[in-house]
Amino acid sequence: MSNILFLTNTVLAVSILFIERKRATSKWAWFMVLFFLPYLGLLIYLLFGKPHRKNKGKHSTAYSNPKILNLSDQQLTAIDEGSFSYPSEVAEEWQHLIRMNLKSGVAPFTQNNQLEIYTDGKRKFEALFKDIEAANSHIHLEYYMVKNDAIGKKLIELLTEKARQGIEVLFLYDDIGSNSLPKNFFDAFLAAGGRAAASLRSRMPFGNPRVNYRNHRKIAILDGKVGFIGGFNVGDEYLGRDEKFGYWRDTHLRFEGEAVHSLQHRFLSDWNQTSENLPVKYEESYFPAVEVSEGAGMQVVASGPDESLDQIKNGYLRMIAQARKSIYIQTPYLIPDLAILDALSTAALSGIDVRVMIPSKADHIFVFSASLSYAKDLVNTGVKVYTYGNGFLHAKTIVVDGKVFSIGSANMDVRSFSLNYEANAFGYDVKTAEEMILLYFNDLKLSEELTKEYFQELSLINRFRLQIAQLVAPIL
Repeated sequence: MSNILFLTNTVLAVSILFIERKRATSKWAWFMVLFFLPYLGLLIYLLFGKPHRKNKGKHSTAYSNPKILNLSDQQLTAIDEGSFSYPSEVAEEWQHLIRMNLKSGVAPFTQNNQLEIYTDGKRKFEALFKDIEAANSHIHLEYYMVKNDAIGKKLIELLTEKARQGIEVLFLYDDIGSNSLPKNFFDAFLAAGGRAAASLRSRMPFGNPRVNYRNHRKIAILDGKVGFIGGFNVGDEYLGRDEKFGYWRDTHLRFEGEAVHSLQHRFLSDWNQTSENLPVKYEESYFPAVEVSEGAGMQVVASGPDESLDQIKNGYLRMIAQARKSIYIQTPYLIPDLAILDALSTAALSGIDVRVMIPSKADHIFVFSASLSYAKDLVNTGVKVYTYGNGFLHAKTIVVDGKVFSIGSANMDVRSFSLNYEANAFGYDVKTAEEMILLYFNDLKLSEELTKEYFQELSLINRFRLQIAQLVAPIL
């Protein structure tokens, strides 16, 4: 038996090095895990490292919206031909980011969006519930984590009532992120005519062993007119009701305008991919005429392990590379790949004001140690790194030069870049970017800076822990 396990271990190690399309850092990290923890490493690999099959969009019920696809192609052609009409100086200045998002994914540029930022869970859910109550056509929700607590029950009760009214309600949730839900959580909702589906459900009868490749998106679309995108999941902790975390500082974006159509397209694609037995087809009612005539420029960008490019990471890289004055980042997990790490360090060494804010407390101890290890590397190159002290920081944002920004579900880590399905809004608007900077500096008042002296004064054990955490960070 031991010989069989050893042989399996060896075959896996060789396949990771020479066959699987993993990054070099990830390959070597897995190689070390398999050989230094030969039997336990095999189990860990089966849970975390097994490649994801890229079959998205290949089944007969795959969703397609020709209008969205054609608009994206037309805009890309116009940009390349020099005939694209940029609505603002910001959009023209950042045309390379706009083009890249168009080229690497279905992300039409829209220029008539009204935006509202929420950083407090209570206010975000008040706004969401108000829009749900006002919906008269359809309600589409997609969340990584849904809990059977006060806010979760309130949401499902409201959705059940809307379903009874004859409103189409589709609820997509992740099978792992929402694994604490009781089996009867959706019973009344389904009986009322609502539909729910679990993303990336396991084929095994007892539990889901696949921790990687999760649907981490957090989006909502109401009547095809209002969209939500950001970092808030559905649970009491996101309203600051969990004593372990205290106040929950997150960022979510509510918007009206043509960008809602892009978010709708993403949701319907995800729904059909997950729920092949309950597919939806293109309908005009999903994409009503836009009533907003002017506003912020915006693109909805999605990424996932089924794509050949890391769209959101590439968007971050482009923003960092083009920065001329400032780069302000908030992320709960700081485990960047080498490209992001070098880009931030290069920007700081060039004299750009680069600031990164992470939580001061950990929800995952080992991941937090890895974040601190990368923070140390960044501090040594002139990046200012802060730990947010007023509860838990879960925001996933970046704002550059007070002109462009990104808000969504993607953390600044390898998992979000390559392993999970994510969705972010990329905005081109001075007013909103300046609002985000104001929020950032308000958070700085509640934060502490990590200095070189801080890391120098760490005990030998803590330094060792940081080094080990960074060593295996590519597979976290």
